[in-house]
Amino acid sequence: MAYAATGRAAAATVPAPSAWSLRPFELKDVRLGQGVFATKRQLMLDHGRGYDVNRLLQVFRANAGLSTGGAVAPGGWEGLDGEANGNLRGHYTGHFLTMLSQAYASTGNQAYADKIRTMVGALTDVRAALRKDPVMLSVTGKFGTAQENVRGSYQYVDLPNTVLGGATAITLSAWVKPTHNANWTRVFDFGNNSTRYMFLAARNGSGVPRFAITTNGPGGEQGLNGTAALPIDQWSHLAVTISGSTGTLYVNGTAVATNTSMTLNPAALGTLANNWLGRSNFSTDPVFAGAFDEFNVWSRALTAAEITALQSNRASATPAGRGNLASYDFFETTGGTFADASGRGLTATLRRTWGGPSHPGFLAAYPETQFIELESMTSGDYTRVWAPYYTAHKILKGLLDAYLATDDSRALDLASGMCDWMHSRLSKLPDATLQRMWGIFSSGEFGGIVETIVDLHALTGKAEHLALAKLFDLDKLIDACAANTDTLDGLHANQHIPIFTGYVRLYDATGETRYLTAAKNFWGMVVPHRMYGIGGTSTAEFWKARGVVAGTISDTNAETCCAYNLLKLSRMLFFHDQDPKYMDYYERALYNQVLGSKQDKADAEKPLVTYFIGLKPGHVRDYTPKQGTTCCEGTGMESATKYQDSVYFRKADDSALYVNLYSPSTLAWSAKGVTVTQTTEYPREQGSTITVSGGSASFDLKLRVPSWATSGFRVTVNGSTVSGTPNPGSYFTLSRTWRSGDTVRVTVPFRLRVEKALDDPSLQTLFYGPVNLVGRNASTSYLQAGLYANAALSGDLLPSVTPVSGKPLHYTLNGTEFAPFSEGTEDPTHAYVRRSEPKVVFGNTDSGVTNPAKSDGTTLLDEIWAGAPFGDKGALVTRVRSTVDAWVSAGRLSQADGQKVVTTAQNATYVS
Repeated sequence: MAYAATGRAAAATVPAPSAWSLRPFELKDVRLGQGVFATKRQLMLDHGRGYDVNRLLQVFRANAGLSTGGAVAPGGWEGLDGEANGNLRGHYTGHFLTMLSQAYASTGNQAYADKIRTMVGALTDVRAALRKDPVMLSVTGKFGTAQENVRGSYQYVDLPNTVLGGATAITLSAWVKPTHNANWTRVFDFGNNSTRYMFLAARNGSGVPRFAITTNGPGGEQGLNGTAALPIDQWSHLAVTISGSTGTLYVNGTAVATNTSMTLNPAALGTLANNWLGRSNFSTDPVFAGAFDEFNVWSRALTAAEITALQSNRASATPAGRGNLASYDFFETTGGTFADASGRGLTATLRRTWGGPSHPGFLAAYPETQFIELESMTSGDYTRVWAPYYTAHKILKGLLDAYLATDDSRALDLASGMCDWMHSRLSKLPDATLQRMWGIFSSGEFGGIVETIVDLHALTGKAEHLALAKLFDLDKLIDACAANTDTLDGLHANQHIPIFTGYVRLYDATGETRYLTAAKNFWGMVVPHRMYGIGGTSTAEFWKARGVVAGTISDTNAETCCAYNLLKLSRMLFFHDQDPKYMDYYERALYNQVLGSKQDKADAEKPLVTYFIGLKPGHVRDYTPKQGTTCCEGTGMESATKYQDSVYFRKADDSALYVNLYSPSTLAWSAKGVTVTQTTEYPREQGSTITVSGGSASFDLKLRVPSWATSGFRVTVNGSTVSGTPNPGSYFTLSRTWRSGDTVRVTVPFRLRVEKALDDPSLQTLFYGPVNLVGRNASTSYLQAGLYANAALSGDLLPSVTPVSGKPLHYTLNGTEFAPFSEGTEDPTHAYVRRSEPKVVFGNTDSGVTNPAKSDGTTLLDEIWAGAPFGDKGALVTRVRSTVDAWVSAGRLSQADGQKVVTTAQNATYVS
């Protein structure tokens, strides 16, 4: 019986473009069998099932002024206190939604669907709150209720401009409960600008309360400073009095500072435009995070005794009475206004510093000001604006995936609304502005948003959505790549890779060939010209010149997001053009960098995925970079829950099944009524067994012949060898009517080989079949490696290394253990070694002759073994003789040494 998962809702799908000659299967159609992929995936599934999604939702709820329920944001890039002031927050929530959606699609486990619905419901509430004016968040106060400003809400209380009443003497009193220790947050700030004002900061630059009044900016401030920081999450009483030339600052009833030389008072300031609780007249100062209870203003200086009495009772129950200029009890529990009990009727209003969204579809974990400011920027500054459209993409993608996995219409509505909002902003901008924005490093990064918008358009059919996707055209880059002009040197790698996946989808939707041509040419500029052996690319997030690999080796190579996005692009291009090079790359990056980027350890708090994978000698992988919520950990969560997405593809007319990867898996091919099962321990096993069951069907089975499989690839059907010559870097086709029980055995012999850095042939990385082998050694210098000494006639270098007993795919060379890159350990590793073949040695027999080299570094042995495989010893000796003769003629080798080399080759014993 064909495999079918249970427990899933009937989910929607994005219609496959007619331009695709191949079609992918859905994740639910392909089940992973036991093996390295299933083991790695389980670690991520456990993390996703156990993580409290309210922590992710905290930043969204805070931005909307909703209660966060005490949830603590994850931190790092996904927190209000994160790097660059948390200007990327919200991105990780999108990744997490995608991860949960893929987990649910793959396993049918209802726990993932429940988490998705919780998140979608919360985001629906967030958007609804953002559409309205802010409303009071009532919490327990010092004497009753209090108004809380959640950190990240950008909310403050706006008082009428007559609140100070022109008083010459004054007392201002407030109960505050800070929830964060940011400096320069205001309890109150009354002023016109950053020149004329009067404020009380909960913390100054030294972390203690400060009162200041000035008519001439900071340099003219007359101030009072406290002596100790206010405690976090505790109520404190603050009061300031001014009378004549004396000002006093009280903290919890005690005078902590007095200034007897003051010449300014509220009357000197006049009527002020901005009279705020919680907000500063300095735009870069943070908004106060915490709660307010009972704010009073009197037109006189209260006595010390009156201030003391305010510590244990409401002002109305003390000798001071209510403030006669303003008095707010914050008794309200709903709404966005606060009654004034002074008798002056000065109703206060709760507001956001940024007002509100320009369109009802807006959804983000920070204000729309990030998007607005980008429109006028001419250069990047991620401390101010950090890739808002990139962040929007992750949220949009997560919502779309949530809809596709659970059929929750709320998720589709949220996603569609986001696109409506983006179109309303971007469609009004001149093309020159858009081109400038998208060309800005980091701030203008928009990730894979084009791909997701086109996918959404396929569901909504809204013309505005397709028009929106085209507004992200970066013409300078598209035109250069379409002309096959390489301009990638110096560009931010992951800012540009996912752009091209989107442009392929725009080709699908519009038929404009420049998109597809540009994407194909771009791929060829990266692979192999800027690719490391593991499939990764970039150095410190950027590309260097074409062909420079050895010259870029560092501890910040191969950003993991780059591999994730190159896999997506390779997959997308293969749907259009079945060039096996795309799937050769897919295998390389998936089996090495992507698998190796996930640590082999369980963790409830972190996904444990690398950001950079340093390729310097002795590098130790960091699986919790930058506090654990980077872009790469986000894509890492996605990668680990969709390992099976490209194992099989089908022809658009279901006439053929492509087996792209040899991976233990079970495919339910409903259109054909059959199940296709791969049984293998690949890459520990050099081959795979494929069984058809459940019925009979006619189709071509197309088996990928890896480009590295240069000899011995063999196929049998039901035990009988299939004729034909499988060519490396191709697909071998079996055409027949398949019946239940038919079994195909694919044999893919591995060999140990090296790949040379393009700019330094002596710097090499080792591969055994598809597996990149890295040395485990604490040395910070390149290891010296000689591999020709016992090379097999086939050219296989494996006889020159020693297998480690009981550890498949582990070998030793010169005392160093080499292991698969895919193993997620914290061992110091050597991805590249320095090739050293000082002597001419054959079959472990030393000729005594120094191995000569050409000016480009190619040695005599390199040139001899470039002729492998050799059918027998005689063929090798013939190659040795002809090569020696050429080198002797060129003056690179003496006649006598040449004869020693030939004689040694004749007398040596070889592994076949």
